[in-house]
Amino acid sequence: MGLDADPAERNIVGLLKTVPEVAKNALQLRSIGQKVTEVIGGRGTHPVSSVAGGLAAPLNAERLATLKSLADEALPLACGLVDVARQALIEKAEAIPALPLETAYMGTVNSGALDLFEGDLRLRTNDGGDVDFSEDEWSSYLSEATEPTSYAKIVTCKNSRGEAVPYRVGALARLNCVERIGTPLADAELERFREIGGFPCHRTVMYHYARLIELLFSVEKLMEICGDDEIRSDEVRNHPGDSTPRDATAHVEAPRGVLIHDYGVDENGIVTSANLVVATQQNMSAINDTIGMSAGHYLGQSDDLLMNGIEFGIRCYDPCLSCATHRLGDMKMEVVIRQNGEIVRKVRR
Repeated sequence: MGLDADPAERNIVGLLKTVPEVAKNALQLRSIGQKVTEVIGGRGTHPVSSVAGGLAAPLNAERLATLKSLADEALPLACGLVDVARQALIEKAEAIPALPLETAYMGTVNSGALDLFEGDLRLRTNDGGDVDFSEDEWSSYLSEATEPTSYAKIVTCKNSRGEAVPYRVGALARLNCVERIGTPLADAELERFREIGGFPCHRTVMYHYARLIELLFSVEKLMEICGDDEIRSDEVRNHPGDSTPRDATAHVEAPRGVLIHDYGVDENGIVTSANLVVATQQNMSAINDTIGMSAGHYLGQSDDLLMNGIEFGIRCYDPCLSCATHRLGDMKMEVVIRQNGEIVRKVRR
């Protein structure tokens, strides 16, 4: 199915009819992911085991055995879906919009490898300059601003000349920033990824392929962690001591990209300021550019194809729940096209 497919078929139900084995494997992997979250977090959705300082309770032998079994089940499914995505990008390159967009990229790097929790931030600018910095230094390299046309906060980075330029975070950015991923199968796939998309890869459509490579990495990492004696430790929580409260900054790699929390704290331990720099804010400039690129490409096409092309570009970034929740087959949007300030076309669905 392509962007011009029947809206009634352009959804998970249509995939189950067209490529039932692929769709079933994807749904099975999603189910496995929910079970992994339930084993660790207590619930598959909105986990409850996380507490300030760590986890409420350690993993016992039974739950570790369950995790190992789930990882064993997931590995062949993940490998199969990666193969499907790679072949689709190669064989149907003419039919799939690449949406090339040259930007800077930012991701977490730990000794050159992909890491979702520990390491420095690496900014790979589009003028060839790379810089690694700690989370405490983020405001020296990133700038926040608001625009009158949007409620969203726009975040840009500084290139090697000190100019504010768009950058991207998330799966594509992470693979563009690392030297290697750190697990055998994912590293082998990273080489194929770069053979297809180049390095750094600017093809926005490759976000989907990158996510599947990270899925493969996650399964391999889960298998590795299950065999680590340290995971059986009872020490799963740090308790606050008597130290003087202080300002704090931390970051992790959320699925959509880098997430930074920056807090100011007074001498009584009261939070006096809080700033969250989330992935969609960091991708916002690139999302806007991608929308413009998609709209320009499909401007002379039917209303349905125009809307599909724009939606396809937006979904590459997996922007937020409100943008990802929709009826089967279409995202709620309105597109207004102006020429010399006059509205010449309006499309809504």
